[in-house]
Amino acid sequence: MARTADALVAAKPQSLTPAMALRFRSYSFLRIPREEGEMSTTKELNGQVALITGANRGIGLAIAERLADMGARLAICARNAEKLNQAALSLQNRGAEVFSRVADVTDLADILKMVNETRAALGPVDILVNNAGIGHFGPFHELSDDEWDRTLNTNLKSVFLMSRAVAPEMIQRRTGHIINIASLAGKNAFAGGAIYCASKFGLMGLTACMAEDLRDYNIRVSAVCPGSVSTEFSLHQGRDHSKLLQPVDVAHAVAALVTQGPTNFMSEILLRPLQKPS
Repeated sequence: MARTADALVAAKPQSLTPAMALRFRSYSFLRIPREEGEMSTTKELNGQVALITGANRGIGLAIAERLADMGARLAICARNAEKLNQAALSLQNRGAEVFSRVADVTDLADILKMVNETRAALGPVDILVNNAGIGHFGPFHELSDDEWDRTLNTNLKSVFLMSRAVAPEMIQRRTGHIINIASLAGKNAFAGGAIYCASKFGLMGLTACMAEDLRDYNIRVSAVCPGSVSTEFSLHQGRDHSKLLQPVDVAHAVAALVTQGPTNFMSEILLRPLQKPS
């Protein structure tokens, strides 16, 4: 006899990589057999539309790949046209349906065009992943107004603008996920991190308030807070990058968030490398 989802409790996803130090209770990754010995071939996201910012490389591309493998149709944007086209082609080669557009997520007009063109190409947005981010580092008294504005606009204002653009339709449809890629720098301060930490602390506050505003409409808003990730953005030059988190680890966390049970939501996921980088 086939098991039902109600019979599955406290199950741990088997897809998590060893680099992740993440514990949670969920059964939604497991495929439920239709009959003994037969597994369902239905993909978890089954054509849902996922819009991912900063998806031309690193964490954003890893998230796009994971959601594509889960059956999502993808809308991706970034500033670099060449890398964005390469990312779109690689995702299409995985069998994904992809809409891509060069966009500046700090510009409201670009955001509205991205959302409207996504709707026309794929349908309304079911999953928004606010991933685009930059960083300027150094003693706060040595940093410029321009570095402050660019970091806060990209890491914080863009999340407000993009989320505001998709929220009304999610509210109307009474469904949706908004996932903000934050950082442990939104939880912990460090020397030289004034502007970056300010943007990520702010993002955590924005995420929590958005969650309260939208939860009555069955919309989940969550933050993923990775520690040290091995990307081009990483500050950890000279360290053993095999001991850092990998972009795919962040993608696994996003996959966990979009496959939760129907009556709960995980508000935050904190990710750390299993072994401290040396």
